[in-house]
Amino acid sequence: MARFFEIVELSNGDVALRRADDQDGDALVSIHFSDDARASLQMHHLDVARVMLEAGVRKVGELSGMEVERDDFDTPEYQQRLH
Repeated sequence: MARFFEIVELSNGDVALRRADDQDGDALVSIHFSDDARASLQMHHLDVARVMLEAGVRKVGELSGMEVERDDFDTPEYQQRLH
């Protein structure tokens, strides 16, 4: 498991989790919100996706005996900041 992860918004609007040290690699997980969901979240879809992804990583860490800190998530400067 990578030491650091980043949460990014992809060009198609999906929100993805990827290893911070693997800029060209595939996303580990991506979240797609329907148009209806985006409308009901009123521009908060990025916050919701961030919480969902962080919760999932924390659970995986818990199950594997690793502690995951908030600092383990990183967002590159050229991407939209999600946290």
